Amino acid sequence: MTTESMPAAAVVVGVDGSHDGARAVRWAAADAARRHRPLHLVHACGAPPDLNPPVGPAVPVACQEEARQIAERTVAGASVQARDVAADLRITTEIVADRPVPALLNAARNASVLVVGNRGLGGFAALLVGSTGVQLAAHAECPVVIVRRPDRPDGPEAGRVVVGVDGSHDAEHALRFAFEQAAFRDTGLTAVHGYWLPVRVEAGGITAVAYDEDEVREERRRVVSESLAGWRENYPDVDVRLNVVPRLAGGALSDAAAGAELLVVGARGHGGFPGLHLGSVSQAMLHHAPCPVAVVREPHSPPGPTR
Repeated sequence: MTTESMPAAAVVVGVDGSHDGARAVRWAAADAARRHRPLHLVHACGAPPDLNPPVGPAVPVACQEEARQIAERTVAGASVQARDVAADLRITTEIVADRPVPALLNAARNASVLVVGNRGLGGFAALLVGSTGVQLAAHAECPVVIVRRPDRPDGPEAGRVVVGVDGSHDAEHALRFAFEQAAFRDTGLTAVHGYWLPVRVEAGGITAVAYDEDEVREERRRVVSESLAGWRENYPDVDVRLNVVPRLAGGALSDAAAGAELLVVGARGHGGFPGLHLGSVSQAMLHHAPCPVAVVREPHSPPGPTR
């Protein structure tokens, strides 16, 4: 319907007029301002007519005009919300006659990050995250941030960026994104590594292997510390904490993220099947993280430097 050229490596946010959508716009505007990026607002207003030909009489021109006006008011309102956060932002807008997921996936091809609300208009209250957010996190070519309200009291890592670390390929990209976010927010970063103590399976059942818990923990800490060493050098001003805990990663991350600025996870960790778009931990965090959550995968075309 209306389109402004999207700047390369913009922060893209889905706009739908909902309360969660407004929260996403404010988060995206603040992120764009901190990282000196342009902001691109995308509103998808349904499937194109040629994909869903009407049955019976065509939609009256007056209805089409009303839909166009509603879409333009929605985008204009989002622009005002973004300006309230950062008045000097470079903002472009786009209204697309398509469904939200394909419209946003198309915009994400040249974005630095894609931001959406936890649930948009029409979302069911019983769902913790809308289907649009899940599909975007599974298929977008850039990091996807799902913006949600805090739902529990602050924990010891409140106000920091929390990132899951497991040594996987996607976790390395998550670390890059997390360190950049921490640096631009002028806050600390907490790397969380959850692990399961080894067991041995015998004919009569499962028997715990004799091991020294402290040795296992220190070995895990050493390995994870080595994976962080290069990032510490690149971001010397970021205060880094390392939490290595003997529990499943999902629970460890969820607890650590209470009150966090942002939780960052890789799309797939160790043990993930190549054909799956999201791993079990990233899926769990989409539904249960107590703060905004970013899902990061290997970029197809890495955006240019921001510093």
